[in-house]
Amino acid sequence: MAISKPKLTASPRRLWERLAKDPRLTARIVLGLLLAANLVAAAAVLRPWGGSPEDLQRQLAQLREDARRREESVGRLRTLVQTVEKTRTESDQFLGKYFLDSQIAYSTVLDELRVLAEKAGVKARDHSYNSEPIEGSDTLAVVTITGNYDGTYADLVKFVNALDRSPRFLTIERLQAAPLQSQGALSISLRINVYVRGEAAAQ
Repeated sequence: MAISKPKLTASPRRLWERLAKDPRLTARIVLGLLLAANLVAAAAVLRPWGGSPEDLQRQLAQLREDARRREESVGRLRTLVQTVEKTRTESDQFLGKYFLDSQIAYSTVLDELRVLAEKAGVKARDHSYNSEPIEGSDTLAVVTITGNYDGTYADLVKFVNALDRSPRFLTIERLQAAPLQSQGALSISLRINVYVRGEAAAQ
């Protein structure tokens, strides 16, 4: 014969009936609930869920310090970006002003050399040029123009001063002068560097 096990749980209806019949049990349960609520409230007062007031103050101070450091980092990055943008703009302006288009660089500089030589009293003869890319760049190159001229020493000084005042970015790499048979005349060899930009410069 099977023996049935006693039930350990009671239905809410039976529990309610029992509480209604036994006021002392009801009072005990109510007192127990009030005691548990008081304990929870006391724990919350004595030790808040986020920590003690001192802990909260330390956390707040740490958060403020972290925020200040982040603001400083953002400020430094903003200044760096502005510096880079300014440098890029100035670099583009410099290239546009002093670096000639590689397609017209030689003819432009050659015309200017002839004009300046004529104004200085120097007779221009033949010219040649050579182009070499600037290391580290795909669009910049230096064009070396070699020109031969005849003139006096005074004319040569005027010519060099005119080149120095030229709005073009011309640099004299080499200057040689040898006397001719005629009195006071010089045979002048001048090598000038011109900086150019453009896709053709790399070629």
